[in-house]
Amino acid sequence: MKKLSNDIIELQPYLKQQGWLKPHEQIASVEVPGEGNMNFTLRIDTGQRTFIIKQSRDYVEKYPQVAAPQERVLREAEFYELIRTKPSLNQMMPTLIGLDKVNSVMAMEDLGAGSDYTFLYKSGKTIGEKELLDIITFVATLHTSFDANSVTAPIRNRKMRALNHEHIFQYLYLSDNGLDLDQILPGLKSIGASFSKDDDLKTKVEELGRRYLADGNTLLHGDYFPGSWLKTNNGIKVIDPEFCFFGFPEFEIGVTIAHLKMADQPQKLIDNALTHYKTLAKLDNELCAKFTAIEIIRRLLGLAQLPLEIDLGKRISLLETARECLIR
Repeated sequence: MKKLSNDIIELQPYLKQQGWLKPHEQIASVEVPGEGNMNFTLRIDTGQRTFIIKQSRDYVEKYPQVAAPQERVLREAEFYELIRTKPSLNQMMPTLIGLDKVNSVMAMEDLGAGSDYTFLYKSGKTIGEKELLDIITFVATLHTSFDANSVTAPIRNRKMRALNHEHIFQYLYLSDNGLDLDQILPGLKSIGASFSKDDDLKTKVEELGRRYLADGNTLLHGDYFPGSWLKTNNGIKVIDPEFCFFGFPEFEIGVTIAHLKMADQPQKLIDNALTHYKTLAKLDNELCAKFTAIEIIRRLLGLAQLPLEIDLGKRISLLETARECLIR
């Protein structure tokens, strides 16, 4: 595997070899486009146009000690190829320019200047209702546009699901997981310990973990949270479907609702989002609520922490509500 870097002298011949740079084009500059966690990503600027390259390696870019499937960018490319047939989805995502399968590198459209929606985690920030409904409309359209039984090669993405499964359903429930939650927020460690010792809770979590790993018929983005939504001059865009697979919509919507709750969004807004989704697609309310609970616990007590500004009391309230939802 050729490991790319931001060295223009090395990068330029590679991009020309792939046909992503025209023979007369030169790289004027490169930069990292935003705060990516999983992959090595660069914005290439020729002075006349820009595009993005993304390389997935056998580890998580932000946490090199965490192993990850090297070929994950290939699954993301499969997702883009699949949605090309649906204009309402395609226009809200970057266009795939090219793919180097040997080195797990993808070239794609640059969506331009924009910011993701992780600002919602800041105290007092609220998403506009129309924006949220657009975000929900996109995912409902995704969920109802493809069926695993009618596509040529359903995306299973088992290796990425296995990685996600470990962090969502297993890691934080280990008593010796090595996380010092008091470094994140004093008082959180004792709460985490009570969850890792709760055998009834762990039994329910394991059941939902098996459900997550099971194949379904609905195409999911796989990581539909504020970090995957971009606010741009050309409207809302959706990025990073590398965890995509054919599964169950309740997992996807459960995750989305969990993040709205952790971002302390108004309950009426959350209720309206759920109602809107259900006018467009089917949803098992109880199963969705359980996956919401799973994601809240995972994000508040696990490795993949968020830049939340909610206090300890609010976190405890969310965690206890999540526990009750799972074991009732």
